Amino acid sequence: MTVESTAAARKPRRASKRTSAAKKPQSSEPQLVQLLTPEGERVEHPDYSIDLRAEELRALYRDMVLTRRFDAEATALQRQGELGLWASLLGQEAAQIGSGRALRDDDYVFPTYREHGVAWCRGVDPTNLLGMFRGVNHGGWDPTTNNFHLYTIVIGSQTLHATGYAMGVAKDGADSAVIAYFGDGASSQGDVAESFTFSAVYNAPVVFFCQNNQWAISEPTERQTRVPLYQRAQGYGFPGVRVDGNDVLACLAVTRSALERARRGEGPTLVEAFTYRMGAHTTSDDPTKYRADDERAAWEAKDPILRLRTYLEKSGHADEAFFTELETESEALGKRVREVVRAMPDPEPMSLFEHGYADGNSLVDEERAQFAAYQASFADSAEEGK
Repeated sequence: MTVESTAAARKPRRASKRTSAAKKPQSSEPQLVQLLTPEGERVEHPDYSIDLRAEELRALYRDMVLTRRFDAEATALQRQGELGLWASLLGQEAAQIGSGRALRDDDYVFPTYREHGVAWCRGVDPTNLLGMFRGVNHGGWDPTTNNFHLYTIVIGSQTLHATGYAMGVAKDGADSAVIAYFGDGASSQGDVAESFTFSAVYNAPVVFFCQNNQWAISEPTERQTRVPLYQRAQGYGFPGVRVDGNDVLACLAVTRSALERARRGEGPTLVEAFTYRMGAHTTSDDPTKYRADDERAAWEAKDPILRLRTYLEKSGHADEAFFTELETESEALGKRVREVVRAMPDPEPMSLFEHGYADGNSLVDEERAQFAAYQASFADSAEEGK
């Protein structure tokens, strides 16, 4: 080798702009908080510990089983034409039940449209969730009764509502906390970014709970972000943590810690529950068009309900009688859901114009009169046809 070639070999090569731009930024392997492995083995974590009694573990299992049964029943009802649409939570039971059971009664929840498990934890009757999807009401429950806001269809906007509410909580001097649920797709919305900014600047007592189920409808997470979602919090000045979203114990421990931090006046936290949407985005979606069967199969092995059942059986915290009784309760819930939905009365058409304004509105009055005339025209046509 010549002197010139040796020098050239030692001289660092300058990458072209095209090459540099194509390279992905290097990031450390995400740290995943896990307390219960997919095989049902109990493990410890240095920062998050939890010690639950046998009855508490059985209660978490019951919550997940009944939530899944309700969700399956709602999906079937939509397929039968009883609901216009349904957004399934299949596979996300641990993320929702774990975080939902971490809440105090005086905490306030801002959900998306998929938080059926959190609604269950807040004491909202499951059948009330179905009225909106059947098209007979605008929500079906009073948000102030259970501190559980109405479902939000607009992607990401509830994070702004949660931040503003949390800022109000802080100004009132209360020690309660607020939690906002959203998905990995919503994390790309500007509303979420604005919520992060305001909550950090005003030190709002809010927990941002992102259920990263890997797919924003048909777009995978890697097309939305070049770093793990929980790391985004660093840029706003508050902590983020990634938790095994299929581990109900870890979700409970991490969310409880984040809520307690908020109550102490230490500001917001971003929790990324790393989970998977086992079903379709909604019943109008076909996931077979954009994701592989082997991917779903890999996540089926991490099923949140199966891993807790395995642990309950191995540890002797539940016997066969418990599981048999729960199956009976599950069947009863499914039967009640079917009966209640099919018995829901159709709303009076003119009720469409109610509750828009507390003191009325001239434009709404005009629209009401026009719609009434339109409705009456059908009766006139029917009379003329006799």
